[in-house]
Amino acid sequence: MTLKEAIKARHSVRHYNQQPLDHDVVGVLKAEIDRLNTEGQLHIQLVRDEPEAFRGPLARYGKFGGVRNYLVMAGVKAPDLDERIGYYGEQLVLLAQTLGLNTCWVGLSYRKIPGTYVLREGEVIKAYIAIGYGQTQGVNHKIKTVRQVSNASDASPAWFKLGVEAALLAPTAINQQKFSFEYVGMVDGRHQVRAHRGFSLVGYTQIDLGIAKYHFEIGAGKENFDWA
Repeated sequence: MTLKEAIKARHSVRHYNQQPLDHDVVGVLKAEIDRLNTEGQLHIQLVRDEPEAFRGPLARYGKFGGVRNYLVMAGVKAPDLDERIGYYGEQLVLLAQTLGLNTCWVGLSYRKIPGTYVLREGEVIKAYIAIGYGQTQGVNHKIKTVRQVSNASDASPAWFKLGVEAALLAPTAINQQKFSFEYVGMVDGRHQVRAHRGFSLVGYTQIDLGIAKYHFEIGAGKENFDWA
C-alpha cells in the first residue's frame, strides 16, 4: 500500500481486537518513531499491552473499546509543538495503515497512566494515538469541497488541487476541517503554498493543520512546491 492509498483507506477506528502487535511491525514502528523524534524534536513513545489508559468514563465518552496499544505524543513546550505533533504523528498513522494496523487520534478520551511514559524537563503530552488491529476499518465522513478550503481555480497547477484533495481526507478534531491552503505563485522559480488554520472553540486546530499539511505534501508531491 502506498501512502496515497493509505490516505484513502485510513479511517478513525475506536474498537480494537486483542491481537498483540506483530513483532516485525513493532520493529518498523520503533525505528520510524526514533527517526521522527530526531527530525521533529519530539518525544513520541509507543506503549503496548496497556489497557488502563482507555478505560473509565473518558473512554466510554469517546466510545473506545479494546485499546491496549497507543502512541504518547509529547515534546518540549513551544509555539509550534502542536503543529509538529500533527505533522510527524500523521506520518506514523499512515505508516501504521500500510502495515495493516488501524489508528485514531485522541485529544481528550484517555487517562495518563503513571509509569507508561517518560517526560523530560519542559515536555508536555499533547495527544494520544490509539493503534492496533481494529474490529472494523472505520467509515467515511462528510468532507468539505476543494473550493471551501483553498483558492484553487482552473488556473491553479494540477498538483495543487491534488494536494488539497489529500488534505481533505486528513483526520481533524470532530471532523472540523478548520484549515485552508493558498496557492501564492512563483518565487525564485519555485511554486509557493501557504497553509492557514481557522478558529475553533473545540481547539486542536494547530495539530489538525500539521496533519493536513502532511497529507497535502503527499497529494501534491513535495518536490513541486515550497511552504510560504
